[in-house]
Amino acid sequence: YRACEKTEVSALEVEELVSRVEKDLYACGESEVPSHKIGELIMEELAKLNEVAYVRFASVYRRFKDIESFERELSQIKTRFS
Repeated sequence: YRACEKTEVSALEVEELVSRVEKDLYACGESEVPSHKIGELIMEELAKLNEVAYVRFASVYRRFKDIESFERELSQIKTRFS
């Protein structure tokens, strides 16, 4: 939810995103799912939903160590949303 604060993303859209991620996780059929897989699924869904929310989540999830790594991620985002 935090990544979507002060964006145009509604609570309903966040709930739908969560439902899609849960559905994907259940579909993989694994009893335990690594946290990195969950994070990647969330990032994929956020990228489709809102670029600002995606950047916010990615900045925390990826734990950028320097400006160059952050710029690389932004470059990928620009490509994806163009």
